[in-house]
Amino acid sequence: IERYADTHGTTDGYLLRHPQDQSRPFPHYYLNNQWQRIKKAGDADIPEGMVIYSLRHFFASNCLTHNIPITDVAEWMGHKNIDVTFKTYRHLMPGTISTAATILNYQLIA
Repeated sequence: IERYADTHGTTDGYLLRHPQDQSRPFPHYYLNNQWQRIKKAGDADIPEGMVIYSLRHFFASNCLTHNIPITDVAEWMGHKNIDVTFKTYRHLMPGTISTAATILNYQLIA
């Protein structure tokens, strides 16, 4: 990925750009069309009902369950507001509130 980014990436951090207009992000429907072709051709063992957007959710979920800060994940996902990321993926961080409360409580009594 780093090699591809060095060659094809852009200063704004996108790896995939619009084929006809490099100033725009890669359109989601291009990826969806390719996904549908792959599924139809049977070239990959893709579970029934799995959509390309599932990969995006997998990425975010995997990051958060491995303790990557939600601020980073929100930025990588392109969420303009961290609330979107938090509301969508909060369930993957069940111990964060209790952990924060414990730390704050400890600091208050120390």
